[in-house]
Order: sequence, then C-alpha cells, then structure tokens
Amino acid sequence: MRKLLLLTILIVGSSVYAQEKSNEEYNKWSLEAAAGMPIAGTNFAKHYSYKNNTFGSYQLGVRYMMNNYFGMKMNFGYNTMEGTSYSAPFKTEYITGTLEGVANMGAVLNFDSWTNTLNALVHLGAGYTLLRPKEPVDFGGLGDQIFIISAGITPQVKLSNRVVLTADYTLMGLMRMHNTWDGTQTTNKRGMNGKFSTVTAGLTVYLGKHDVHADWVRHEGVTEDKFADLEARVAKIETDLLDSDGDGVADYLDQEPNTPAGMYVDTKGRSLDTNNNNIPDYMEEALDARYALKGEGGDGMIIKQLIDSGLINVYFPFDSTKPHAYSTHSMNYVIEFMNDNPDVNVELVGYADEIGNTNYNQRLSERRAKVVHDVLLASGISANRLSYRGAGEDASVDKNSEIARRMMRRVVFELK
Repeated sequence: MRKLLLLTILIVGSSVYAQEKSNEEYNKWSLEAAAGMPIAGTNFAKHYSYKNNTFGSYQLGVRYMMNNYFGMKMNFGYNTMEGTSYSAPFKTEYITGTLEGVANMGAVLNFDSWTNTLNALVHLGAGYTLLRPKEPVDFGGLGDQIFIISAGITPQVKLSNRVVLTADYTLMGLMRMHNTWDGTQTTNKRGMNGKFSTVTAGLTVYLGKHDVHADWVRHEGVTEDKFADLEARVAKIETDLLDSDGDGVADYLDQEPNTPAGMYVDTKGRSLDTNNNNIPDYMEEALDARYALKGEGGDGMIIKQLIDSGLINVYFPFDSTKPHAYSTHSMNYVIEFMNDNPDVNVELVGYADEIGNTNYNQRLSERRAKVVHDVLLASGISANRLSYRGAGEDASVDKNSEIARRMMRRVVFELK
C-alpha cells in the first residue's frame, strides 16, 4: 500500500494522460478552503512549547485535474502558534506556499464499486515557507525563509455535484530551518531538520459547465503493467533521494558520498577543506568568524572580550521591547558562553534613546532588559546567574541623529 500511495502521488500522470482516451466531459478546476490546527515538530528552544489542539491554520488552494486520475494544485497556508501556560511566552506566524501533484484514489482504486459519495486524494510536492516569530523576538519582513517538502491525504464526502466536504492531514519536512519556532535561537543541523503538520476541515467548490467533476469520474483502472513500470520509477526516485552521509546533498548529486560528519560541503557534496584552501571565500570568512568566536581553546574567551568591549548587544526598534531578529545571534553567543563557563553570572542592562518622556524611557529600558532575561532563562540558564535593570536614557549621542539613536536602543551584558 505504501508504494501504491507513493506511486499515485509522485507520477503526475502525463504518461497515463496520453494513453487514457475519453470524451472528458467533466470539470477540471476547483477551489479549496480549509481551517484547523497546526502541529509543530522539533526545533524549540529549551523551555518553549506550543499549544496543541488549538485553532490556527488557514488554507486556500486552487486545483486542476489533467484527467480523472492525476492533477496539480497550488496551496497557500497561514498558521499561528503560541506558547502554553507551561512555556516561556512566544508567538509565531508560519506562511506556506506549495505546488503539488495530486492523485485521485477513487479512480485509481475503483471506489465506485462500493461508494458514490466517498473519495480520497493524496498529494505530494514542494514549496517555500516563511517563519516569522513575533514575540519575544520580532523577525519582521520575510523572516526565516525555508524550503519544504509536503505530503498529505484529503478524504472527501460529496454533498452535491458542486460542493464537497473535505478533511486533510498534511506533513511538511523543512530543509535548512535556520531558527527555532520561538525565534530565540539558531539551528545548525544540515538537511531536513524540522517538521510541521496541519489537520484541517473545509469545503471544495467545483468550477465548470459540466455536471460532474474529474474527482468523481470512473474509468477502467490502470493496468498492472502500468503500475509495475511506475513502481520501478518510484523505487529509483526513492533511491536517488537518499542522503547516506547526511551532508544535505542527495546521493544522486553527491560526488563524495562518504563525507565525514561535521565536514562542510559544496552543492555537489564535496568536502571543503580549509587547510587545502578549496573553500569559497564567503564560506571561509564565515568559518573564520565561527572559529574565532569559539576561541583557541574552545573556552569562548573571544566572546568574553567582545562582551566586555560592548560589541555584543541586543538591539530594539523604536519604542519596542521586541529585539531585532539579528540580535538572536548575540543572545546565542552569551548563552553558549554561559553554558561553557558555569561560574559566570551576567547582569542585563537596558537602555532607551532620548526621544520621549524620561520616566517612560526608564520603564522601557527595564522592560527591554527583562525580555532578554526571560529568553536566557528559557534557554536553560539558571535564574540565580541572571539579573537585570533599566539604565534609562543613553544621552551619549546626538539625539537628532536617527542612526546614532538606533545604537542606544539596546541591552548590554555585564559579566560578573
């Protein structure tokens, strides 16, 4: 059954379409709308979790059936999630767009032999997603941009020749997810390092002048010979998509299929050896920075120097307590340094610029320090190693310079 499902999903049906000759007096277009629950998988920072069984997934799609067996659809989804009462507070938006192949299981498996009102579609495809944390860190803009592979099943109940009641379960694998769902930490895993699913219910409306839609047209089933041929193709695709050495490059593209764990690779799976100078300039700069921050002996003393010099800070938009997304890296450096040095304590000192009321800015600076304090606390840093205070306005720059004021809206780290 697994191969049969893969078969009907992956083969869009071009060869079958060329062989199936019918009068095609049926509608091919439909509009789909659904709503339900988002379900996040892995990749939460420590002490963050989301409310499951919560309404927060909205889906819109348009589908075209090339024949009564196979079709294509575009689907757009908007999903929200937030922390439970047991989690550090956070809010996140997750926006998806996919292009998927669709297989009509009712036609493939001859559902008309036992029902005229029940059907099921399976779908598989790929797309793009935007992960946009809103609290405690506000990514703004496009947020974290991720490639996804999507697969699902959609049972149908026919209400009329024009309207169908649907349910759907869709599972999405995330490729190169750069941040945790809460937005407070970055992730460094390669390949498919996240997952997300939705459970929804909705309606499908059929468009066209004919009385029946392709979903409910039944012809002679696909022959066993055709299935054997298509099954062989699916087996090859399954083999090609394997990533034996886990370097993020599929075996059929991988020119070095036995890359050692932890080794950086190019788009063809070839290891990048910094000692032999075969690493691209842009990646070499990034690796040099990563090694430098970790320090010669791995104790993070370079990070300590940067903190003491005031070069690692968390910055905020005007009149806001939500850090800029790029400040996530600063918090991650401090978290890593504190984990590596358990005898170090940190005081968080918040600042505001000179615009506005002085008393208000004092409270704003303290709230900013409290937000960063809570993120560090949620990452697993003990409360007795953290303290925070607001230092009010930083008047050390020209208040008429917007660029200078941006640098004053910050939280600094003072090591104890």
